[in-house]
Amino acid sequence: MDEFGVYAIFGVNGPPQRLLRAEGSCRVSAAVPPSVRQVVLFSSGPWGERICLNAELIDADQIPITIGKLTPYNKYNPTAPLADRELSGKRKRERSAEEEVGGRMSKARGEENICPNGVKEKATPVRKGKSQVKSQKLLGTGADASKVKAAANEAGVTPPQNAARMKSRQAKTPTQTSSLVGPSGRWGQTLCPIDAQTAILIGGQGARMQFCKDPMWKLCTEDLSWVAAETLAEGPTPEARIGHSAIFDPDSKRIFVFGGSKNKKWFNDVHILDTQSWRWTMVEAKFITTPRFYWDLVFQAQGKVPPLAYHSCSMFRGELFVLGGVFPRPNPEPDGCSDSLYIFNPHLSIWYQPIVTGDKPSPRSGHSACVMQERYIYVFGGWDTPVCYNDMYMLDLGLMEFSVVKTSGKAPSPRSWHGSAVLSETKFLIHGGYNGNNALSDTFVFDIDTNSWTELKLAQLSLPRAGHSIVTMETPDHHGCSEESSVSAGRTLLVFGGGDNEGTFFSDVMSVSVEELLAAA
Repeated sequence: MDEFGVYAIFGVNGPPQRLLRAEGSCRVSAAVPPSVRQVVLFSSGPWGERICLNAELIDADQIPITIGKLTPYNKYNPTAPLADRELSGKRKRERSAEEEVGGRMSKARGEENICPNGVKEKATPVRKGKSQVKSQKLLGTGADASKVKAAANEAGVTPPQNAARMKSRQAKTPTQTSSLVGPSGRWGQTLCPIDAQTAILIGGQGARMQFCKDPMWKLCTEDLSWVAAETLAEGPTPEARIGHSAIFDPDSKRIFVFGGSKNKKWFNDVHILDTQSWRWTMVEAKFITTPRFYWDLVFQAQGKVPPLAYHSCSMFRGELFVLGGVFPRPNPEPDGCSDSLYIFNPHLSIWYQPIVTGDKPSPRSGHSACVMQERYIYVFGGWDTPVCYNDMYMLDLGLMEFSVVKTSGKAPSPRSWHGSAVLSETKFLIHGGYNGNNALSDTFVFDIDTNSWTELKLAQLSLPRAGHSIVTMETPDHHGCSEESSVSAGRTLLVFGGGDNEGTFFSDVMSVSVEELLAAA
């Protein structure tokens, strides 16, 4: 089928039925036979200039059934089984199986770097935010927060909890519900843009340190709608985790997922998602033990790449630059923070360590790294318990030399688990984070031309958040999807997930114009 078309399969044995041809409009409508309990919608053929297609089905009583959206990057969209709907056409509430219990507490020393939570005794009620979101508890406040900080100082990186209390609280807490229209509240996830209309959400941890049962979603940035993507890709899916990194290579159209942790399990694997074939592969990467010449410098590999979580990962010239992070040590030693730089070459499937000069950052985790002007990596903040940082380092990728950046203006206070995003060739943003006691709500923009900080006061970014994701997207500024529509690109900052000082997980998507941010800076 070379001509573009939209098709539907009604029931498990039904043949594909063509709903839309190339010359059709951007909205599809079809009636679902009464006996059908499942529908699959898909497209075939070149999309041309189309951006999206909205699908609308109706049942025998003429009641609309929302099936979702097709885009050039999401060509297969299964619906929820129609048998799960009431005869009146209203969707029943569905409960997911209870999420795996994550982060089971062990001794005060030697635990993984997980977000402080769980100090409250009562089960957490679900509340709705402005964007019809479900939220769940994350960070403690008041006296609870002081306990968290004291415990963190003792444990190296992880606030300990009483195992008996944890077990009791789990027994009293009802099974968490999850929405079919969007991801559950979480922190420690990644949000990875793959094109102007799509970002991929991977992993994260929800209430009571349970790992999310809905770990992978597609976000359509045109209308901020979600599509569950866990079953869309073939191949070995990465195991549930937090503190990992995910980065997209625009040349190969692949997402690289590295590291992270789950309970007492730590990862140093590399999973690759091909966004064109939608297939996962896991790389058995080797660590080279002989020097190689690169950028006119000699690189000598030493040892093996360790399991890491809460590291930073940057893409430069097709390679992954992994800096810092938390790594496990044998009990009773506390988990350690790294100051090492590792590079992964996807073409050769190898890790190596470069020879770097200058003043490199001290060991840390939960920091941020922004690639600027395709030449520099700016590293900000992080922590190595009990110390939080607000210093800035710059890695010159041409010289492979670190240097301390002397800044002016009001700098952000020390923090980790903050969000960061590149706004322009010369400016990047820092928002929120965790200072060892509280989640933060302030926003700063750094200008690399003047090495100066500027604090922003924006209502959209006024909520405290830690462990959240921030990305910038090249997004169209219209909401049409016909072939004749002209696309005028705008730039948008998207904020997802994280937790606040009331102990709440977020599942909303906050949208802010990049132009507005730059004007305010």
